[in-house]
Amino acid sequence: MTINDQHYIDLTIAGDTNAFAILVERYKDLVFTLCLRMLKNREEAEEVAQDTFVKAYKSINKFKGNSKFSTWIYKVCYNSCLDNLKKNRKYLNNIPINEFTAHEVKTIDNALDDLEQQERNKSIQDCIGLLPNEDAFLLTLYYFEELSLDEISKVLGLKANHIKVKLFRSRKKLAHILRKKLDPEILESYESAGE
Repeated sequence: MTINDQHYIDLTIAGDTNAFAILVERYKDLVFTLCLRMLKNREEAEEVAQDTFVKAYKSINKFKGNSKFSTWIYKVCYNSCLDNLKKNRKYLNNIPINEFTAHEVKTIDNALDDLEQQERNKSIQDCIGLLPNEDAFLLTLYYFEELSLDEISKVLGLKANHIKVKLFRSRKKLAHILRKKLDPEILESYESAGE
């Protein structure tokens, strides 16, 4: 059985640095992935991922346990990425998209479900990498961490309804990119079936 995060958080607050190292080990890969999605630069992502854990360590006594520790660490990570972007004044331009309908987004999802899970993940990961920073971060939480709207809203500090809109827009952008990469026959069969 895996010992839960709270056990190590309590030990860390009590001054046990080894306990914090276990938490870092648990979340470092995902924190790095999230930083890379936001910052689009490996060196910066490594730096900000380290910074995330330094900040988390310094403020761990502020963790109240109202949400999961993972949600809290993603929030620290997100804010660290935003700080880095502001500092470097790097704002990537949004890619132009055609207006997609909800049906078309669903069609893309269905077509993705048809691909092997691994292939699907690979397709999504490759395409997410092409999206603007915040969209990439949001979709990583949504597709790979399978966080709920409430959990994502805690990470980003926005209302769940706002997240729903942002998520829909991000998925439209992703759909636009995936459309170019997926087998047209798969898409065609889904689109005709949905009419």
